[in-house]
Amino acid sequence: MTHRERVLAALNHQEVDRVPVDLGATRDSSIVKEEYLRLKEYLGINGNRPIRLLNRMMQVVEPEEEVLEYFDVDLRGVGPGPPEKGGDKELGENRYQDEWGVVRVKPSGSFYYDLVDSPLSGPLASSDIMNYGWPDPHDPGRIKGLREKVERLRGSTDYAIVLSLPSPFVHTSQYIRGFEDWFIDSVANPRLLGMLCDAILDVTLAMCGDALKEVGELVDIVFCADDLGMQNGPIVSPEIYRRLFKVRHKRYLQFVHDHTSAKLAFHTCGSVWDLLDDLIEIGVEVLNPIQVAAAKMDTIQLKKRYGKHLSFWGAIDTQHILPHGTKEEVEREVKRRIGHLARGGGYILSAVHNIQPDVPPSNIVTMYEWARSCSVSTKS
Repeated sequence: MTHRERVLAALNHQEVDRVPVDLGATRDSSIVKEEYLRLKEYLGINGNRPIRLLNRMMQVVEPEEEVLEYFDVDLRGVGPGPPEKGGDKELGENRYQDEWGVVRVKPSGSFYYDLVDSPLSGPLASSDIMNYGWPDPHDPGRIKGLREKVERLRGSTDYAIVLSLPSPFVHTSQYIRGFEDWFIDSVANPRLLGMLCDAILDVTLAMCGDALKEVGELVDIVFCADDLGMQNGPIVSPEIYRRLFKVRHKRYLQFVHDHTSAKLAFHTCGSVWDLLDDLIEIGVEVLNPIQVAAAKMDTIQLKKRYGKHLSFWGAIDTQHILPHGTKEEVEREVKRRIGHLARGGGYILSAVHNIQPDVPPSNIVTMYEWARSCSVSTKS
């Protein structure tokens, strides 16, 4: 099978010659910069290409082709670029304001940027939302060169192509409002929080529309992200999710389905078992990253209950096994997840979220080598 055939067969719940694997096709399934440099050194890859970040806040990189080919990765990612005007504003060393007005700082010795200023935190009125300086969704920089890149991938490679779209509204509303006020609003002021989410959603859907108009018919998977889970359960009760956020996610997901026939993948960290029926109902087809160390995210039960409705993407434990496991434990983890999730198709293997700086490069190599060795006939 070609790489694209393998991915599409898996997502159509068909048997494949081997489980497809991902590294770096999305900003939520890649590797953090410091770890990437260690991995390249371990592999003896000395590429001179400047490191390109998929996400500045998380310091997540777009892996070089030589690395992707080494691991025989089946997918390649694309996405909107930065705006020509109104992008990140540098505020000093390791401090910037993004186009939504959110300020972040990278502390000394840290691997990531931390949120330090939420522009709409504190007392909030509807007029503050209506008069806010929202980003220009139609800035030409967002789609500059996008179609050309996708056409090149489609015409000269056999990889499955993933289009990453802007997050719907949960992430962004939390950053703009501030987490404490956001959680209070979800209970005490849902009307105003809903108004904020709608304002953000209007902007992100306009961004999505431009990207989908350019390449919606050329990509195989559309990927979006809004974290709805924590370690022990959803970030809000299922009742609050259904009352406040579900209809807005449905609007976003339906818009995507209306503008492309590609599979729709949704990223949400944490324990989201209690929301899966809702997500399936509103159009999610592929779930990422399957945070197996979180409550209720048992891969046997996920496949048994939802395997006919969802494909699964991720599931190799980054909280315990990859950073702390032996080679044999990593091998067992890969074999276990393939055995649980890949029967009858429906599984793309990758780490749970981005590979972090505490992971030995040898364990990354073991993960991908073992995934390649686990053919359909060896699943157990």
